[in-house]
Amino acid sequence: MTEGKTILRALVGETQAVPPIWMMRQAGRYLPEYKATRAQAGDFLSLCYNPELACEVTLQPIRRYGFDAAILFADILLVPQALGADLWFVTGEGPRLSTVTTQADFDKLGPVSDIHETLSPVYQTVRLLTEALPRETTLIGFAGAPWTVATYMIAGQGTKDQGPAHALKAENVALFEALLERITQATIEYLSAQIDAGAEVVKIFDSWAGSLKGADFDRYSLEPARQITAALKARHPGIPIIGFPREAGEKYIGFAKATGVDCVALDNSVSPEWAAANVQVDGCVQGNLASHHMVTGGQSLVDETRAIVRAFSKGPHIFNLGHGITPDADPDNVQRMIDTVREG
Repeated sequence: MTEGKTILRALVGETQAVPPIWMMRQAGRYLPEYKATRAQAGDFLSLCYNPELACEVTLQPIRRYGFDAAILFADILLVPQALGADLWFVTGEGPRLSTVTTQADFDKLGPVSDIHETLSPVYQTVRLLTEALPRETTLIGFAGAPWTVATYMIAGQGTKDQGPAHALKAENVALFEALLERITQATIEYLSAQIDAGAEVVKIFDSWAGSLKGADFDRYSLEPARQITAALKARHPGIPIIGFPREAGEKYIGFAKATGVDCVALDNSVSPEWAAANVQVDGCVQGNLASHHMVTGGQSLVDETRAIVRAFSKGPHIFNLGHGITPDADPDNVQRMIDTVREG
């Protein structure tokens, strides 16, 4: 299965002369073809839940750039919606959800067993992609990590410091942990269904892991990742899993061993030289070009790309950004990054 698929070869620990490449948010607002399809869908959630159009936008960056992997087009907040939270998007501001801050709010959520009714269009998108993608292109499924998803469910929106979630954790830890457990179990079922539909790799995005410190990081970022990884590998032996505890800093060290993930994705707050010495020693790493290079381009893009490839060249590496590409990125800079990686 892994023969010819460079992402899968990296994930089983193979060091390759040219690292495989994909890019977080590669299907998105920086591409004119995405904007056209989004307009056709009407709104963001309609796009997520339309299998044909979600498949189309997932394929667009593969057609344009020939990335080594496609990542399913969806959103981490589909899981709270499937659990019964209200979800909508405010133009120019982002997502909004009904909040879970009391036991009564929590009691309104549905059981994990009910999520598939809402999420079945996502699984259909995966099935369509398994047929449509080039044979050499790996299909990545994903979900948000429980802590990150919980921060949105508690605050009702994204926040700079995840303050509402930290406050609930301090004031009512039993409720906070019950919510985290519900999300954890839902995430296992959601990712398992993606794998059943054809996802070859799954990634757990803990975008706000960095706001958890000390024992809280271990308890609420690392431990849910371990539970999800163990459950998925028990059901789907051999499935590769990428963990992304963004801005974990020193907590990146040992994360792969502690959780069982096959690859640790790195943000660009850590240097590739540090990560090679401290994280890549345990296996595959992914990253970690700063996304602003996709906006500014120039020689600094080329120099930094080469430096990252060089730093990680002695072990398994998947080239990626340290965070998602931004809407103001220049598509030509993406091509320049790819060319720089592949020219060796």
